[in-house]
Amino acid sequence: MIPPALRDADGPLLERLTEALGPGGVTAPDPRYLTEPRGRWHGRAAAVLRPDTVAAVAAAVRLCAEARVGIVPYAGGTGLVGGQILEAGPVPVVLSVERLNRIRAVEVTDNVITAEAGAILADVHAAAEAAGRFFPLSLASEGSARIGGLLGTNAGGLNVLRYGNARDLCLGVEAVMADGSVHHGLSCLMKDNMGYDLRHLLIGSEGTLGLITAASLRLHPAPAETATAWMLVTSPEAALALLALVRERLGAALNAFELMHVEGMRFLAETIPQVRLPAPMGTDWAVLAEVSDGAGSEVAARFTGLLADALEAGIAEDGLLAQSEAQRQSFWRVRESIPEANRHVGSISSHDVSVPPSRIAEFIARGPAAIAALDRSLRINCFGHLGDGNLHYNVFPPRGRHRDEFDTLRGAVKAAIHDLVHDLGGSVGAEHGVGRLKVEDLERYGDPAKLAAMRRIKAALDPLGILNPGAVISGG
Repeated sequence: MIPPALRDADGPLLERLTEALGPGGVTAPDPRYLTEPRGRWHGRAAAVLRPDTVAAVAAAVRLCAEARVGIVPYAGGTGLVGGQILEAGPVPVVLSVERLNRIRAVEVTDNVITAEAGAILADVHAAAEAAGRFFPLSLASEGSARIGGLLGTNAGGLNVLRYGNARDLCLGVEAVMADGSVHHGLSCLMKDNMGYDLRHLLIGSEGTLGLITAASLRLHPAPAETATAWMLVTSPEAALALLALVRERLGAALNAFELMHVEGMRFLAETIPQVRLPAPMGTDWAVLAEVSDGAGSEVAARFTGLLADALEAGIAEDGLLAQSEAQRQSFWRVRESIPEANRHVGSISSHDVSVPPSRIAEFIARGPAAIAALDRSLRINCFGHLGDGNLHYNVFPPRGRHRDEFDTLRGAVKAAIHDLVHDLGGSVGAEHGVGRLKVEDLERYGDPAKLAAMRRIKAALDPLGILNPGAVISGG
């Protein structure tokens, strides 16, 4: 079914929305709601809606449905695939969840924290810590990323290897559906098989099937002992051998295993020189690994012995074990600053991909030739979450040149990398979602039966097509 055409948000609708949402509930479209971190997308909107209750969100959705006006959901604005930006078509409204920012409850016995969609990830961490618990979702933008956006994109981050994606950390959601009804799905239950699980349908849907307003999130015991190491390796194959050794010896204690290329270190020196490396790069690759366990586990001593064995076996060339929390944070500061350095340099094309771990070395080996076939002067910065196969493979202009000079190559660069990923059985959308940037990629690489089912689900849950129009599904 083709949804009826959307309309521009007009003055009468904005007046009704202002009355429904009250003071501060409707504002002019400030530019910060209409841009995204990489500066690739520039949106448009008649107004920004800032509801502070679920009832206000429901009222806003009902009014927009009656007027057939699109709603673009906005959480922390940290998304990198244009999911929060609508550039063309009938003028929508932006609905920001920033005022829905309360921590509603922390249930220590149930190991659950209930947070609204506008709660900032760092505040959820703090609330969990205050209760003696740990919420493991961790990423560089945690000071600004909000729970609604993290669930909407099924965010990954640094601890996926042990704790899973955002989906795996959520027990239930509250959401406003496209007709303005409220799905009261918050739950502390780990087992509930009563019918279809709307939670998993809404998580990762990027606001195209319903607007998440709150979530019940799984907490874990706070680790009593943590050990973090910075290791130098000669190749991705050596990094994979080191990963296998850590898994064999420490098993579930492994939280994160990050791979970084020397090009990323050059970018840091070039753009953020105050971020210092733990040790000079004597190889092309570095690994940042972290393990944790309960009291009495002696995980640090076990990790130290493992790293010594890795050095003796030639799997690693050099290594440092953090001796303090400050040193641990300095190790992580390097990894978490790489995306910022990338933005300063300015990529021609950035790729958030996942490849089966068994094919990662092949992917990294074949990638440079695919790029060199387009232009031998381009630089590649490859880094990411080696343990779960998620790599950020970004292509940059030569030093002293600007990305805009290579705009004509952008599509060819993306196609070359995405074709290679697909050929190796990977995914061209690992943890950032589809947004609007990858709609064509989903059409090109997606399974036809899945795409058909997605369109039917969209038509059933949002028949007017008002929820984040144009995101995820073409024409949706």
